[in-house]
Amino acid sequence: MLAIQTILYPTNFSREAAAGFDVACALAREGRARVVVLHVERSPLATLGGTAGVPPLPSEFERERLQEQLNSIKAPEAGILIEYRLEYGEPEAVLLAVAKEIGADLIVMGTHGRTGLRRWLMGSVAEHIVRRASCPVLTVRTPVEMLASSNAVGQEKVST
Repeated sequence: MLAIQTILYPTNFSREAAAGFDVACALAREGRARVVVLHVERSPLATLGGTAGVPPLPSEFERERLQEQLNSIKAPEAGILIEYRLEYGEPEAVLLAVAKEIGADLIVMGTHGRTGLRRWLMGSVAEHIVRRASCPVLTVRTPVEMLASSNAVGQEKVST
């Protein structure tokens, strides 16, 4: 059996990403592993298609806001060791580098489950990681009920 000591859980703070957190925590609890929660913020130049120079660093306020959001992700029960990392750059490259750096035995990540043209146009971080990670990757698809309830909530907000 695979001895899992370190689980990397990347998040973009979306509902789809959150689907993997409970699974990561359950596996950590069973194997007494640590969970490293990672958020990679794209650099502003990468988002805008910039190429030259060093990307500008985010403001202190923005870093604090992101760190607070990251730290708000809590294990569903006591006794699970959680560590937090906030990094900047291209999510795919940074995620793979952090996995290697921390010696991740497993990457657990939520996925949106896009198919067809939408996946081709928008790409898939999860697919990139599955293809290139040096450790096993477990992708967790968001349950349909959660997606339906989030759509219903979003529609209520629009109509009120």
